[in-house]
Amino acid sequence: MTNITYQFNIGIDIAKQKFDVSFSDQKVASFENNLAGFKLLLKEIKDKSQTRVVMEATGGYEKPLAHFLQAQGVAVSIVNAKRVRDYAKAPGRLAKNDVIDAQVIRLFADAVNPKLLPTASETQQTLDAQVHRREQLVKQRAMEKQHLETVDNKDAVRSIKRTIAFLDKEIERIEKALKALINADSTLTEKVDRLSGVKGIGDITALTLIADLPELGQLTNKEISALVGLAPFCRDSGTLKGKRTIWGGRAQVRSILYMAALSAVQYNHPIKAFYNRLLKNGKTKKVALVACMRKLLTVANSMLRNNTEWNPNHGKLA
Repeated sequence: MTNITYQFNIGIDIAKQKFDVSFSDQKVASFENNLAGFKLLLKEIKDKSQTRVVMEATGGYEKPLAHFLQAQGVAVSIVNAKRVRDYAKAPGRLAKNDVIDAQVIRLFADAVNPKLLPTASETQQTLDAQVHRREQLVKQRAMEKQHLETVDNKDAVRSIKRTIAFLDKEIERIEKALKALINADSTLTEKVDRLSGVKGIGDITALTLIADLPELGQLTNKEISALVGLAPFCRDSGTLKGKRTIWGGRAQVRSILYMAALSAVQYNHPIKAFYNRLLKNGKTKKVALVACMRKLLTVANSMLRNNTEWNPNHGKLA
């Protein structure tokens, strides 16, 4: 994916209720995180063709603003918070608040020229909304099931069971809507079929990857791993070799990949062999599982980028 250099970068630190904006070293502003705030921000962008707005991945708070700006012809980049914080440490910008964070994001964009977020089609946005609604309902159902284990009052039990039954039906309704969405879009059908051909990646996992990671198939494997937060960062100094850690990125993607990896290390023979080899070499189960998550992600990325199908016989996974 070819990247473009923009004359102006705008850094945004976004939260649930508001977002802080750094237009320049001298100009900062704060807006409500809603449509009215989005429109006020848009009025401040004088040259849309030469301006890029840059935000961190914040678990979803950034998406409505990103989609709004893209629909208005404004370029948007979503970056890994880990990379931004590491950049801030280099010049000694250790202080941290919302305005400072917005300024650091802008300076990071000036220095790094991050890749653009692909423009989301109407189908992509519908998919994103439906997938996330399903995630919310699944979490609510899990909470209700936990409540059922700790309650012995008959009325309370009946109430919980009614709620679970309602959630079951609503989840089923959304899954039917998702299937209809897939069937109505040949490109989406092709992507889901390709990804779900990998044991461990089912239809829902494939849809979540496509919804939460529109960059999938458009970046290098290293770039996609860093974006999700699965690239291991070293902590070495001199002869000291610190533990590699993952940090930042898109937590919802890591969550779905974790569940996919748990399945893959049991039923996907190349991934299982890769996992067991790591354990044999002294890696902990947690480290080995994260490596399998990263492997699944890079395999999916390569398949979409190269338009290839999963073939477990294409050599060993390194």
